[in-house]
Amino acid sequence: MNFWSITLDLLVGFGETLKIFGVTLALALPLGLIIAFGSMAKFKPLSALTRGIVWVVRGTPLMLQLIVVYYGPGIVFGTPIFSAYSATYITFTVNYACYFSEIYRGGIQSITKGQYEAGQVLGMTKSETFFKVILLQVVKRIIPPMSNEIITLVKDTSLARIITYYELIYFAQRYIKNGGILWPLFYTAVYYLVFTALLTVFFRWLEKKLDYFKA
Repeated sequence: MNFWSITLDLLVGFGETLKIFGVTLALALPLGLIIAFGSMAKFKPLSALTRGIVWVVRGTPLMLQLIVVYYGPGIVFGTPIFSAYSATYITFTVNYACYFSEIYRGGIQSITKGQYEAGQVLGMTKSETFFKVILLQVVKRIIPPMSNEIITLVKDTSLARIITYYELIYFAQRYIKNGGILWPLFYTAVYYLVFTALLTVFFRWLEKKLDYFKA
C-alpha cells in the first residue's frame, strides 16, 4: 500500500464525511429556526415542550444519541428500523438543530422591540417585519457562534463510525486492523484541517461582507 493509494482511499471516506456534513446542515439549519420559534412561542405548553426537548438533546452526548436511535428501535420492536446512514442523518440533524435553535433564539431576542414596533407603524405585518427588517440583523449577529458550531460538526462526523457508518476515520481504522498501519489514522487530520480552514476563511469573508450592515 503506497501513500497515494491510501490517500485516494481516505478521500472516499472523506466523501462520506462531507455527506454527513452537508445533509446535517441542509436539514438542521431550517429545523433549528422552527425549533427556535417553538421555544419562543407564547403558548406555554408548546414552548415548555420545545425547551425540554432542546435541554435533553443538548444535555446528552451525541454518541449516546446515535446509539439510541440506531439500536433502540431494534431492541424495543424486535427488528431494526433505521440503517446506519439514516440513523446518522436523523441524529445529527436533530442534535444540531437544537444547538442552532438556541443561537437563532439568542439572535432574534437580541433585536430591540422598537424595530418590531417601527415595522408595525409602517404598516408591515409581523412576517414582513421579520424577513425584511429583522432577519439580516439576526444573520449578522449569529454568524460567529454559528460558524463555531458548523466547524464542530466537521469533527463530530467522526462519531458516526460507532454505528458502522463508513466515514473517514472508519476508513483509516481499517488499516490498523488489517495491516497494522497506524499513520493513515493520523493522516486523516490533514483532511479535517484543510476543510475547517476553508470554512474559517469562508465565514471570515461572510462577516466582512456583512460589515456594512450595522446591527
